Amino acid sequence: MTKEIALAEMKHLVGTEMGVSDWITVDQTMIDAFGKATLDEQFIHTDPERAKAESPFGGTIAHGFLTLSLLSALNYDALPRIREQTMGINYGFDAVRFVTPVKSGARVRGRFTLAEARFRGAAMLMTTYDVTVEIENEKKPALTARWTTISQFNPEDRPEDA
Repeated sequence: MTKEIALAEMKHLVGTEMGVSDWITVDQTMIDAFGKATLDEQFIHTDPERAKAESPFGGTIAHGFLTLSLLSALNYDALPRIREQTMGINYGFDAVRFVTPVKSGARVRGRFTLAEARFRGAAMLMTTYDVTVEIENEKKPALTARWTTISQFNPEDRPEDA
């Protein structure tokens, strides 16, 4: 997403759906690479034939943590950029729930609603988003969570009414 918003606007947008990302395909190559990187190569993720024969999913599924980690890419696509931000970092997650497995080849997207925005210190904005990762053509989402991030900005850019 190329949209930009001003830092001062953030606190007025609480409760607003801030964006929906484009779809990303979670293919077997991505799942295998994640399995290698995290040392989680359980057959339900990495062995399509065995997963088809022995798992209740009918084939391989993405790791829940792979789906969670895709939030970084999904947010860059969906959320407007805060004009004054110099850096953004993760603070943490609450209430992460892996609702529906993501099957190999499925497409997912992120939906982000601003739940909270508060200024901390002279140069930080802490934002919390209610996030949902949806699976194309599925009624239930892959995951839901509350995600808190910190936006760093120059102190002189802090809004007067913050």
